[in-house]
Amino acid sequence: MNLILLGPPGAGKGTQAQRMVEQYHIPQISTGDILRAAVKGSTPLGTKAKGYMDQGQLVPDEIVIGIIEERLKAKDCHPGFILDGFPRTIPQAEALQPILTKIGKKIDYVINIEVESEELVRRLTGRRTCKNCGAMFHLLFQPPKKEGICDRCGGPLYQRADDNEETIRTRLKEYEKQTTPLIQYYRSKKALRSIQGMGGPDQIFDQIVRLLDATPV
Repeated sequence: MNLILLGPPGAGKGTQAQRMVEQYHIPQISTGDILRAAVKGSTPLGTKAKGYMDQGQLVPDEIVIGIIEERLKAKDCHPGFILDGFPRTIPQAEALQPILTKIGKKIDYVINIEVESEELVRRLTGRRTCKNCGAMFHLLFQPPKKEGICDRCGGPLYQRADDNEETIRTRLKEYEKQTTPLIQYYRSKKALRSIQGMGGPDQIFDQIVRLLDATPV
């Protein structure tokens, strides 16, 4: 089973991907994770990527796509995979296709987790991080026992700069601008499956399992 997982920041993609890994025994392939692994392993593409990352620049598509191809050829991807964070644009989706053809695979489903913008803002602005140990809390869903204080180490909690409302709304607009054409692209290929992400993690995961188990590949 070869899947792509789409959804805006705050939709819970990471949580759902991890649960899908446990349920279906296929790896989650996160662009950020494999870029870091390639850099750490000093692979030829990783070395090229590091040059851009060290300068604070975006890694070019051709390098990212090359690293994706290397990862998809790994043995643990033979039963299937979950692509998380890639593709983000139609050019990336089009570049993915020849890679899949080369390794004899196809995307079975593109799962799009849909969440209303105001709910995403509510989720993301409520996040708090410990300055000392990095523990994560949420004012609504996982509040600390004592306001502003980390349960784990007693350190002060703060709101990350990218979790303020103005920044979040900008990120969401950028995501929508990039991803709406991609959603249409996969809908035209009859691969898109939309999941309502307004409930809790268990409810969302139940939808995903029902979808995947009811329509065997």
